[in-house]
Amino acid sequence: MRLTFLGATNTVTGSKFLLSIGEKKILIDCGLFQGLKELRQRNWNKFPVDPHQIDSVILTHAHIDHSGYLPVLVKNGFSGKIYCSHATKDLCGVLLPDSGYLQEEEAKFANKHGYSKHKPAVPLYTRAEAEKTLLQFRALDFRKNYKFGEETHVSLIPAGHILGATFIQVKHYGTTVLFSGDLGRPNDPIMYPPAIIQAADYLVLESTYGNRLHKKVNPLDEICDIINRTATRGGTVIVPAFAVGRAQHLLYFMYLLKLNKRIPDLPIYLDSPMAKSATDIFKKYNELHRLDAKLSEKVSEIAKCITTKEESQALGLDMTPKIIISASGMLEGGRVLHHVKIFAPDAKNTVVFAGYQAAGTRGADMINGKEFIKIFGEDTPIRAEIKVLSNMSAHADYDEILDWLKNFNHYPRKVFITHGEPEAALALKEKIEEQLNWPCVIPDYLYSELLN
Repeated sequence: MRLTFLGATNTVTGSKFLLSIGEKKILIDCGLFQGLKELRQRNWNKFPVDPHQIDSVILTHAHIDHSGYLPVLVKNGFSGKIYCSHATKDLCGVLLPDSGYLQEEEAKFANKHGYSKHKPAVPLYTRAEAEKTLLQFRALDFRKNYKFGEETHVSLIPAGHILGATFIQVKHYGTTVLFSGDLGRPNDPIMYPPAIIQAADYLVLESTYGNRLHKKVNPLDEICDIINRTATRGGTVIVPAFAVGRAQHLLYFMYLLKLNKRIPDLPIYLDSPMAKSATDIFKKYNELHRLDAKLSEKVSEIAKCITTKEESQALGLDMTPKIIISASGMLEGGRVLHHVKIFAPDAKNTVVFAGYQAAGTRGADMINGKEFIKIFGEDTPIRAEIKVLSNMSAHADYDEILDWLKNFNHYPRKVFITHGEPEAALALKEKIEEQLNWPCVIPDYLYSELLN
C-alpha cells in the first residue's frame, strides 16, 4: 500500500488522501480547498492524479472541505463509485448541488458588477454537474466489512462530529490503515461520542484543535448573554453557521433558552434552504443522535425557515431585534454575506461565530479584528460586536484527541498528522510523541509513503 497526501496538509481544508493498493486507487475524501488564495487555486489546478485512474472514493462525512471537490473530479473523468454512510449520502444530496448553485451565483454576480479578475468569471462547477455526481453515490452500513479487492476490506465506524460522520478503516493482508476524518467530541449535547478504536497499524489523524483546549463553559450561557446584551441595544444577532451540524446545535440551544425564558421572545430565522433540508435529514436519522423524534420536531420549529431571496432580502430591511442563522459558517459564500454587509457596520448588532474559521477566510479576518472585510468586491466596515462561542466546536480538542488515542492497545507504527494549521499540527505531534511515544509525521502536500 502507498499513501499520498493530496490535501488537508498544513491546512484544515481540501481533505484528500490517495491509498494505492497494487493497481487499485482509492481516494479517501474529496474536499474543496478554502481560505487562503494559494489553497483555493489548487481547486482550479490540474488534479495530481488522473481522475480516470481512480477506482473509487470513500467519504468520511459530508462537509464541503471533505466532499466539495467531487463534481470537479467527475467532470474531469472519474467514473467510479462514491461510498459513504447513508446519512452522508443524503446530506451530500443537499450540500453539493447547493455548492454548485452558490458558485454559479457568485460568478454571475462578479460578472454583473465587474469585480472579478477573470473575464468572464466562471464557476468551478455548476449545480447540474453536482447533481450528476450524486448518481455515483452508494451508501454503506456502519461496522460492516466490504470487500474492495483481493484481501482488501473497508469498514465505516461512527466518528461523532456530525450526522453520518465515520472513521474509515482499510485492511489489506493484515495491515490496517485508519482515517479519522473529523473526530467528534465525547460529550457533545446532540451527537454520540466517537467509537472507541483499539488498533491500527497506520493512523491518519486530524489536528484542527491540536494546540487548543475548548473552554469549560456552557454554550447556553454564552449564547444567552450575547442575545440579551444585543437585544438590550436594540440590535440583531447574525450567526454564520455551517448548515450541517452547527445550525442544528444552535437551534437546539435556542429552543432550550426560549423554553426556560432566559432570552426575550425574539424572532429566530433560519435563512438557509440548505440548513432547512439538513435539519429535515437530521430528523430522519434519530438513531444517530441524542434527540428523540418528538424533541427533534420541536427544535426544528423554533425558527422560521426563509426559503426565497425576497424573504431573505426583507430581513435586511427589518431593523427590529432578531436572530438570523445563515450559511456559510466561514463567510465564504451564501446569504449570510448579504446580512453581514447590512448589519456588521452597525455597533448595536452582533456577529457570532460558532465554528472553526480557516486561515484566509472572511470569518478568520473578522475574529482577528479586521476593520474592513471585502464582500462582493467592496470593503464593508466591521463595527458590530464580534463574538466566538468557545465551546461549540464539533472537533475534539487536544485533550479529547489524546483521551481517544489512549484506548488503543495495538499502537500504530506511524501517525500522520493532518487537517490542521501548521501550529496545531506541530503541537499535536509533540503531545502524542511525548505522552504516548508514538512516531508521528506531518506530511506536506503531495507527500507519499509506502506502508509496509
